Amino acid sequence: MINSGFLRLTNSAIVGSKFKLLVSVSLCIMVLSIITSCAINPATGSANLVLMSERREKEIGLEEHEKVLASMRLFEDEELLAYVREVGEKMGKVSHRPNLEYHFNIIDSPDINAFALPGGYVYVNRGLLTFMNSEANLAAVLAHEIGHITARHAVQQQARGALAKTAATVGGFVTAVATGSSYVGSQISEVASIWAQTGLSGFGREHELEADSLGAGYLVKAGYDPSAMIDVITILKNQEDFNRKISNNSGGYHGLFATHPRNDTRLQQAIAEVGSLDDNEITQADDSAFREHLDGLIVGASQGSQTTETRNRYYQGLLGYTLVFPDDWEISETTTTVTASLPSVGSIKIEAQRMQDNIEPRVFIRDKMNISNLQKSESLSQYRLIGYTGMTVSPETGNLERVAAIYLGPRVYIFRGEIQDASASDEIDDLLLETIRTFRAIQRGETFAGNELRLKFVQASEFFDFRVVARTSKIANYPEETLRLLNGYYPAGNPAAGEWVKLVE
Repeated sequence: MINSGFLRLTNSAIVGSKFKLLVSVSLCIMVLSIITSCAINPATGSANLVLMSERREKEIGLEEHEKVLASMRLFEDEELLAYVREVGEKMGKVSHRPNLEYHFNIIDSPDINAFALPGGYVYVNRGLLTFMNSEANLAAVLAHEIGHITARHAVQQQARGALAKTAATVGGFVTAVATGSSYVGSQISEVASIWAQTGLSGFGREHELEADSLGAGYLVKAGYDPSAMIDVITILKNQEDFNRKISNNSGGYHGLFATHPRNDTRLQQAIAEVGSLDDNEITQADDSAFREHLDGLIVGASQGSQTTETRNRYYQGLLGYTLVFPDDWEISETTTTVTASLPSVGSIKIEAQRMQDNIEPRVFIRDKMNISNLQKSESLSQYRLIGYTGMTVSPETGNLERVAAIYLGPRVYIFRGEIQDASASDEIDDLLLETIRTFRAIQRGETFAGNELRLKFVQASEFFDFRVVARTSKIANYPEETLRLLNGYYPAGNPAAGEWVKLVE
């Protein structure tokens, strides 16, 4: 007869063994699934650790693209964007993933950078475009970023991060079983941050070199000279050297090469291995379209890139003032006046008069504007300017009117804001007063539409010299060095007669 205590002990041991076996099998399955998640890289033919399908890759790309749109301002030049997309699509069609739908966008930023997201999303900064000197240069930048996409560099990097997180999750889960505590991971938010970090800062030397090699191959297939890849990296390296010289800042576009690109053995070898084209085989050498689309491109800060303000800001460059009108109000202007209005709601007009008498703004309204019955009146003191404002009734229309006088320099600026919708007089008056309070002088160095620096293509004369041209350049700081960098002649040298060069106006 079997002892009942022994039977209970045996059953308990069996149950414990089964539990341990279950945990071990579960862990083995998890590890096996990770190990077997190796996929053949479509660009290199080698096996890579990948933890997501192409469908999920596209979904993540779209999700991250929407975040880019929410946080970065796009450059709104439809003709230039169409040209960039045309060149980019040439590269995409000859890539290792020609059936992937590629999306190309220009970021309105003066920074010299470009980046890619999984699933076919490529972004190039306006600032980088200004330093390109040919269509082949542009094609090389886009081909490099497409190389990151076709080789799934971001996905591979995410997989390595996810692998580490999986190990931590397993450990945390086992601990939770033992202690009875709960475990909640935050992998989704961490993965989202990885895309942004890797896209902007680069993928490390090996992957960057691989993207250069892949991009050079795409250039050859599309009929561009593959040496354009080295030319672009040289442009970027020169910019990095210049930044280091003036600010001890070595950061740059995926800053990778400690040596000059033309002396980097591995880079030279990677480019050489993709092959070369004879002069008669290079079918994409006409840069007339390139010059046509980049002529007039903003150099440095633009009004859009300088501020995230989306409101209706108006600049009066001749008189030197700026203010913000209510959203959706239509603006019309003359040489000395500006009016913003919204039908059936209200309007506000600003005009300038030269001051004749040294009197207070309150007295100016009373004596010069002949308004003595102000209501809701108050002094204005903003941006080191003084003024006065209040409510009255318009003698012409009978509507309530918000008036103000503000002194700026030798002029007095007169505001007349009419309230047309009497049922919403308080709300409209708040808008008018808010507009008046935003009035200020344009600050030194502030960029606004119409005064940005822009590229201009010209052909060099026989005696063209960057040092001489820099003396009359509108570039405020380091004009000679900047012109050389823009044209690929840093740190020395001058173009031959007839060669196209970029000036800044």
